[in-house]
Amino acid sequence: MSLPKPRLGFIGTGTITEAIVMGIVSRAEPSPEIIVSPRSEKTASRLAALSSQVTVAADNQHVVDAADMLFLAVRPNVAEEVLRALRFRPGQQVVSLIATTDHAALRSLIGVPVDLVRAVPLPFVATGSGVTTIFPPDPTVEAFFSTLGTAVACKTIEEFDVLAAASALMGSYFGIMDHVVGWMQSKGLPRESARAYLTQHFLSLSTVAFHNPSTSLEDLRHEYSTKGGLNESMFAQFNKDGGLKALAHALDVVLARIQAS
Repeated sequence: MSLPKPRLGFIGTGTITEAIVMGIVSRAEPSPEIIVSPRSEKTASRLAALSSQVTVAADNQHVVDAADMLFLAVRPNVAEEVLRALRFRPGQQVVSLIATTDHAALRSLIGVPVDLVRAVPLPFVATGSGVTTIFPPDPTVEAFFSTLGTAVACKTIEEFDVLAAASALMGSYFGIMDHVVGWMQSKGLPRESARAYLTQHFLSLSTVAFHNPSTSLEDLRHEYSTKGGLNESMFAQFNKDGGLKALAHALDVVLARIQAS
């Protein structure tokens, strides 16, 4: 006989909550009971329409009271206001998705001893292809996010912070793609053709890296750069013009912001 699934509760119904819930209800296996907070009303209603297992709570306290595993997914600037108004259960499983708010600050806001884990899920959990970092390691939380893609349990807060900084590359990735598509368009290529080509090109490169984990990325760069050829020239010029230095600096700035929180 299978054990009952834990009831999942979400304080905050933004982009990440929506992605997680979509990932849960889209799986072949039956979904657990899910309770979401009423804000934002539009997103909460949309999630409730996805499955009969999703319920919109009357308020945040209702979510806390009902949940066996509680996810905190509010913006950092309202975290104190929201969390201090709630009554948590000692020993309750709490997963914080609040960026730049560390364990000490969260425990102070929660006010009772809970089983607290921080996690950084990415939007791709909606399709079961996300990678989620968690700290500290927790078998229950790791098992949960493993059903939505890949879970990476960090042994130290330093590891967790570095991965969190790297996760901030999403906007830059699309920004670079947009810039290159714009450049291609300026040279006479239709924008639709440029985008179709570049997205498939990048997808293919990522697929190569994913399926060859034992090959270093540097070796892959050399393998895909003919000596004296265009790829080698592109990377050399990018590096010469400060591209790699700028990227490293941006990562350092984001990491410093995370560690200062």
